[in-house]
Amino acid sequence: MKIVFIGAGNLATCISLGMQRAGMGIGQIYSRTRESAEPLAKRLNCRWTTNLGEIVPNADLYIFAVKDSALAEVVSSVKPNDGLWVHTSGSMPMHLFEGYARRYGVFYPLQTFTKERKIQPDGIPVFLEAASEEDMKLLKEIAIALSGRALPLDSEKRKRLHMAAVFACNFTNHMYCLAGKILAEQDIPYDILLPLITETAAKVGDVSPQEAQTGPAVRFDKEVLDAHTAMLADPAMRAIYQLISQNIYREKLSHELYPLRPDED
Repeated sequence: MKIVFIGAGNLATCISLGMQRAGMGIGQIYSRTRESAEPLAKRLNCRWTTNLGEIVPNADLYIFAVKDSALAEVVSSVKPNDGLWVHTSGSMPMHLFEGYARRYGVFYPLQTFTKERKIQPDGIPVFLEAASEEDMKLLKEIAIALSGRALPLDSEKRKRLHMAAVFACNFTNHMYCLAGKILAEQDIPYDILLPLITETAAKVGDVSPQEAQTGPAVRFDKEVLDAHTAMLADPAMRAIYQLISQNIYREKLSHELYPLRPDED
């Protein structure tokens, strides 16, 4: 199998290297800039280009790994061919390929990617959609070879999954940023939080997030909540603290009134 990556960012870098390690052949890398395309192509020992008109027409799979705002324009700029075209977006629908490709689908790995971090793809869930059963079968084979986890999911459900991932990953990471800001103001090193962060993440693998919740908000410890709020000079951080604290307590009350059944946990 010959694969072309259209995009050379965080996701394209991690997934293309993972596919190569799994024995798949990467034939070409496209990026808008040489600075992105050439280094990745060298690591993969394949061709590269910054010109969409030079995308090779004879590959088996074309993976469009570009930002959502550019996806439609990039897709419309690639010459039609007989390969299977897929995008890697959580939010964009599969049907954006209609009129540009005969075979198309979605290949969405649910993970946060950074070029500088070597991520082993084992266990990463890959959510798939395809316009034909034959191409769905092919995508499943590729996903299984890459990570061992292939899950069909339609475009509407994938959008909701992506939104959940934003809460679980991006918003959580922003909380780390805010916590680091509070520590920096007191000359306290950020790494003292790492054992707490590690245990917090590990715990929700054993119990539900509702059961794992601790802290002043879930207990409605008003003295502590008011003291923390008073210490926050930044109005935005103060509003975030109050809103999330209120929602934590609201969730606690909700689950006390309507507890989860064991099979829903």
